[in-house]
Order: sequence, then C-alpha cells, then structure tokens
Amino acid sequence: MATANKNLSEYNKATLPDAKEFTVGIVVSEWNDQVTNGLFAGAQAALLDCGLLPENLVRWDVPGSFELIFGAKKMIETLEVDAVIVIGCVIKGETMHFEFVCEGVTHGIKDLNLISEVPVIFCVLTDNNEQQSLDRSGGIHGNKGTEAAVAALKMIALNQQ
Repeated sequence: MATANKNLSEYNKATLPDAKEFTVGIVVSEWNDQVTNGLFAGAQAALLDCGLLPENLVRWDVPGSFELIFGAKKMIETLEVDAVIVIGCVIKGETMHFEFVCEGVTHGIKDLNLISEVPVIFCVLTDNNEQQSLDRSGGIHGNKGTEAAVAALKMIALNQQ
C-alpha cells in the first residue's frame, strides 16, 4: 500500500512558497461527505498554514465526483484562481460504476490540466471500502487533502516561473 509508510499530512513548510498572494479554489463532492469534508479540512489547514488568506480560498460543492470536472472547469472560467483542487471519494461497490466514475474523473481532470493554464490538483480517493477512505482523510494515514494543498502550492510556483 502506497500510504503504509507515509503520513499524508507531513510537509516541510520551509520548502513551500508563501501563499499570501495566491487564490485557491477547491471543488468538493457532496457524496461521501464525511470523507470529503475531512479532505477539505486538511487542504484548508495546510493552505492557511502556508499563508493563504482566508478570503482567497474559494469552496464550491458539487453533487458527486463525476461533477468535479465541470465544477473545476467553471471555476477556472469564472474566477481568477491560481490553482483548483478537486476533492472527491469513490468507494468500490458491487457494480462496474466504480470503475467508470474513477476512469472518467481521472481523464477529465487530466484533460483540464492539458487545456487550462490553471493547475487542477487531483484529490479523489478511490478506495475499496469506507475505512480506507477515512484512514486517508484525517485518519491513521494522515490527510490526502493536506498533500493536495502542498501539490497546489508547488504547481502554482511552477506555473509562475
């Protein structure tokens, strides 16, 4: 397991850019909201810790993970954001729905990164069960939202070079 030996919440603030001049958008899926709200909390805390002003953090909610693509696209088109983080959680069930949603969201976010000048950070958990998702949204493996926030700051800095 990729996260077995890594705490997703650990980062070295000294190696990250000061975020006080940045604006970050976060699009959050309402589906599996205990997990997605935990991921948002991790991202929010890390961004604020790195200097992002609270008023420069924009949150939009969408119904599910598949809708993250449109939400991110619309956010890029209508707001001046330096990065967008998409937060979702898809838990494997008994049907092929899991595979279709995971693949569609992955390709959609990849496509946004190819066509947009604004980095879109993928923070969508694709786990086999709810406990795995809880473990990665503030549980024993830390918070993937924190890791996504760190990635956003690094990608903003890269984009500004």
